[in-house]
Amino acid sequence: MDASFWALIALILFFALLAYLKVPGMVTRNLDSRADKIRDELNEARRLREEAQSLLADYQRKRREAESEAEAIVAEAKEDAERLTAETNAALEDMIARRTKAAETKIAQAETQAIAEVRARAADVAVSAAEKVLAAKVTGSVSETLLTKSIEEVRTRLN
Repeated sequence: MDASFWALIALILFFALLAYLKVPGMVTRNLDSRADKIRDELNEARRLREEAQSLLADYQRKRREAESEAEAIVAEAKEDAERLTAETNAALEDMIARRTKAAETKIAQAETQAIAEVRARAADVAVSAAEKVLAAKVTGSVSETLLTKSIEEVRTRLN
């Protein structure tokens, strides 16, 4: 019996001891549990990836909504600015028209007043001239009475 034979016997006894101690079952269980853990980790990673894709899609949708809302706000602000510009221009034109009308009214009043003052001054000058002419032509007490009455009559007609 040589050493090879005893090595074979030792190998068979080693495998028998391993089988008796259920080492292959433990190795299989360990490998199975490790495979289960890896499968669970893969499933968890898949679930997390799907959740991340869902969150990404949600954030992209929210971003698009925010962009469209911002565009709507900008458009509304432009419309408001245009409307306010139109209202301001209309109010400015209205104010200019009122001021122009008021200025024209004041000018017309000033013209009327100037014409009245010129007429009054012309009447005073005419009365004074008439007084001087009549005083030079008419003499005596009759002339004074006639002169006074004429001056009063001219003044009442002018006023």
